[in-house]
Amino acid sequence: MLQPPEATEQSTILASWKPFLFAENSEGAGMKIKRLVIAGTHSGSGKTTIAIGLMAAFARRGLKVQPFKVGPDYIDSAYHTQVVGRASRNLDDWMLPPAVLRHLFTRSAASADIALVEGVMGLYDGIGSTPAGSTAAVAKTIRTPVILVVDAGGMSTSAAAQVLGYQQYDRDLPLQGVIINRAAPGRHYESMREAIERATGVRVLGCLPPDRELFLPSRHLGLVPTGEMDGMRERMDRLCSLIETHIDLEGLLRLAAGAPDLPYAENPIESLDHDRGTPVKLAVASDRAFNFYYQDSLDLLEDMGAELIRFSPIGDGCIPPEAAGVYLGGGFPEVFAADLAANRPMLDSLNRRLNAGLPCYAECGGLMYLTGGMVDRSGAMRPMAGVLGGAARMTDKLQRFGYVEVRLKGHCLLGGPGDRIRGHEFHYSEVDGVEAAHAYRITSAQGDREWEGGYIKNNVLAGYPHLHFWNNPRLALNFLDHCRRRREVIEH
Repeated sequence: MLQPPEATEQSTILASWKPFLFAENSEGAGMKIKRLVIAGTHSGSGKTTIAIGLMAAFARRGLKVQPFKVGPDYIDSAYHTQVVGRASRNLDDWMLPPAVLRHLFTRSAASADIALVEGVMGLYDGIGSTPAGSTAAVAKTIRTPVILVVDAGGMSTSAAAQVLGYQQYDRDLPLQGVIINRAAPGRHYESMREAIERATGVRVLGCLPPDRELFLPSRHLGLVPTGEMDGMRERMDRLCSLIETHIDLEGLLRLAAGAPDLPYAENPIESLDHDRGTPVKLAVASDRAFNFYYQDSLDLLEDMGAELIRFSPIGDGCIPPEAAGVYLGGGFPEVFAADLAANRPMLDSLNRRLNAGLPCYAECGGLMYLTGGMVDRSGAMRPMAGVLGGAARMTDKLQRFGYVEVRLKGHCLLGGPGDRIRGHEFHYSEVDGVEAAHAYRITSAQGDREWEGGYIKNNVLAGYPHLHFWNNPRLALNFLDHCRRRREVIEH
């Protein structure tokens, strides 16, 4: 996390901002949460850089910032968490019903001074030609003012026409501010600001000048994760300073404070018939190779009685002995395949205990780790756990990308035939030669494609889809109940 300023400076800043940071809810009709959505006109407009910079700037002033990311993205969320020291969470209009989305938002944001939501792709980009899954849909669900990031590259006063189009496309969307990316203060910025404000009435709140040192490198699944990037702290410090100099932070806070009250959202799992019982110890793979998890899904497992035990497939010698189940999330096992293969004690532990019946649920990278080996683009094979047999092979193109609905074909860790849950796939690898039956019937979000996927073997369930347990909390409960039953069999 970026270091905050001295305590005396924090006190002065907080005192000057108190009128719009801590406004009372005089109507008593709901929750008063200061919040903004940072959206972009298109992918690559600069919304991620500006959103991270705003989070860092507010956190450096001593504010408690709750970050969010629209859509199924793990890497941007990790950047958010890094700069504010508070876990970022995903808001997804397609995977989560509106009531659940509002509950998860208010539960995390209520204890913060300000909530900042980074959008996904362009403001209105959703599934096909629909708004489902879009930043705009999420902003409307949580009734949050939108700040639009406009890329100044190759454009001047034409930006006014662009903002006008975004404003008029959906007049019910609260588009209340603009930030211009890649525009240095001076004639270029001022001409754009004047044209936008004159044509739309939307206030321009500043700019981020072009700066090569702010470039965040990418690879096949998006940005390079924070833990792998050299000079991360220096980049964030420079970005934060530019944001503080060129963007009207006080103006943004006033807009955040003006967001309407949010109705109280009930906890959807309170209606589930479940008994937490004795906590069940669940080992969760967590290191450089495995770190793709929805924080809210992990919290849901804890709400239902799980005690999460983090372990490293790269660095630890075995699965935690006390674990009654294993959760292998996604990540970048292909990048760290040599390190994973070199840790033979962990591979042997995983193979032995899973073949003996220890329940294990694995997603994407976790599936790859459970195969017999991982083959890189050069054809080199790295041995993996061998629980499922076969191999995971890296390719030069995306094999699957997009939202999916998963229907269980038979009984497994998560439920029974016909049970459904939503998620997404995003992978360049493919798996072949697996010695197990398919567990899933998968349908694309638009309903135009279907295929079989996932594998079930003993008490192991593994597949490419990343599932959001809040879409169907009963399946998370089934997983934990399966772990409890297995533990009781062993104990008795």
